[in-house]
Amino acid sequence: MHPTLNHPLEQVSLQSMNSFGLSAKAALFSTLADEADALAFANLSRQKQPLIWGGGSNILLTQDYPGWVGKMDIKGIETLSTAGTGIHLRVGAGEGWHDFVRFSLNQGWFGLENLALIPGTVGAAPIQNIGAYGVELKDHCTGVDAIDTTTGKTVFLDTTACQFGYRSSFFKTQARGAWIITHVHFSLSLTQNLKLNYGNVKETLLQQGKTNPTAQDVFQAVVAIRQSKLPDPARIGNAGSFFKNPTVSEQEYNQLLPSFPQLPGFKTASGIKIPAAWLIEACGWKGFRKGDAGVHHKQALVLVNHGRASGLALWQLSKEIQASVAQKFNVALEAEVNVL
Repeated sequence: MHPTLNHPLEQVSLQSMNSFGLSAKAALFSTLADEADALAFANLSRQKQPLIWGGGSNILLTQDYPGWVGKMDIKGIETLSTAGTGIHLRVGAGEGWHDFVRFSLNQGWFGLENLALIPGTVGAAPIQNIGAYGVELKDHCTGVDAIDTTTGKTVFLDTTACQFGYRSSFFKTQARGAWIITHVHFSLSLTQNLKLNYGNVKETLLQQGKTNPTAQDVFQAVVAIRQSKLPDPARIGNAGSFFKNPTVSEQEYNQLLPSFPQLPGFKTASGIKIPAAWLIEACGWKGFRKGDAGVHHKQALVLVNHGRASGLALWQLSKEIQASVAQKFNVALEAEVNVL
C-alpha cells in the first residue's frame, strides 16, 4: 500500500497538477499506484468527499478542494489476446493518453492515431469519451475495469454499461464519482485503416507531401494541427475545448439560416451539430481578455489563464459567453470541462 493512503498528505497544492495552472489545494492527498491502493482509497475515503485525479487537464478549480484527492498512477500496458488482424489490450488508468497512443503506433497497433496529443490519462478518457478528427474512444474501447465505491468490488463494465455518448458516458452522468476506473480495455488493429475525412487532416498530409500516408503520418499530422490551433498548457494555462459543440434539430438550424447564412452545421444521428467555436467567435469573444482570464486568439473554444486568473474569473467568463450565445442564437452551450 502506498504510504500516503494510511497517512494522507494535507493541504497539497494542485497548481502544478491542473492544466489551467490554477492555485488551489486539496485538504487530503494520496497516490494510487496499483489496484490495491485504489480499493483501499475507495474504502478509506468514503466519508471524506473522495475525488480521483487524472491529468488535471479537463478541470476548472474555482476553490480549494475540501475532500480527499486520490492521484491515479496505475501503470502498465498488457496484451490480453491477439486474433487475426486484431489485438486486445488492458491499460493502466494512470498511463498518459498521448504516450499510450504513441506507444501503440510504435508497436504496430493502429486505430488511435487521430486521437494524438489529447491531454490527460487513459483512465479519464472513457469518462469523457474523448474524440477528435472523426474518431472517438468508444470506437476502440471494449470496456473498463472499475471499482464500485459503494460495494468496494472491482467489476468489468462493457461498452453497453459504459453508455458512451458525445463527450459523455455513464461515469459522467448517472454514476458521477461512484466508480474508480483502474484499467481500460482496447481493441486495436494490426492493419492500418486510416480516417482522413474529418477536419483538415487530409489537407495537412498533402501539404506535407504525404500522398500515400501511413498511420504514423496521420499521427504526426494531427499533432501538427493541434499544436498550430491549441495553446500549450505549459506556456499558457488552458483545458483545451471548454465547451461541447451543440446539437440542434434540423428545424431549429433552418430557422437560424436566414439570419446567419454562413452558419456551419453537420448532420448527425441526433440532429445538426454546430461548431461552438463559430458561435463564440460570431459573438465577438475571440481574443477577449479581462485581467488574466481570456479567450484564445486563435481558437475561440479555448479559455485561457494568462497568468494569475482565478478559477472563479474563468468560470464567470464562461457564463458570460454562454449567455451571449444564447441571446444571439438561442442555442445553449454546455461546458465540456468539469467545474469544481
